[in-house]
Amino acid sequence: MTNLAGAFMARPRTSIAEPAHDLPAITPHIEIVPTRSQKRARPKIAYAAVVVTGVLAIVVTQLLLSIGLSDGAYEISSLQSQQKELDRSNQVLSEQFDKLSSPQNLAASAESLGMVTNSAPVYLRLSDGAVLGSPVAAAGTSVTGGQALVPNSLLTPPTVAGATAAGAGAAGAESAPPAPEVQPDVPWQGALPSPTTR
Repeated sequence: MTNLAGAFMARPRTSIAEPAHDLPAITPHIEIVPTRSQKRARPKIAYAAVVVTGVLAIVVTQLLLSIGLSDGAYEISSLQSQQKELDRSNQVLSEQFDKLSSPQNLAASAESLGMVTNSAPVYLRLSDGAVLGSPVAAAGTSVTGGQALVPNSLLTPPTVAGATAAGAGAAGAESAPPAPEVQPDVPWQGALPSPTTR
């Protein structure tokens, strides 16, 4: 190397002015500008509030529906018990109606009012007013004699077999052999015996 080159290197450059310490340092403010799609993609507080409000509305709606359904279940249960009671009372009333509307009860009621049965029935045709049959006055006596020709099982309760056998035995003691004496049931004592299977 030459001295001249060394001189250039050794000598400081004075042509560039040093910055003054009094002036503030200017740093360029560089910022990346987002595109429109990036601005649209940013989550906003309003969207989060809508989502949270929607979730809360769903939870509250579900709670209200479950409360309503449980109330409905209790109401259905009470209505079913009322329906059972009404069915029972309907059955009792229909049995009473069948009893009162039976032909035997009608004949007994008519006889208690002083009516008698006629052996020659007469019919009236409503279309032209014609009388069918020969009208004859009924006799003053009852054909049934206070007894129904066919007994009504609804009007008379069933009789006990032992009481009927005792009454029949006293009336026709000469014609029928005596009935065996009925032994009362003895309660079982001890364990229940098992059957032999082999």
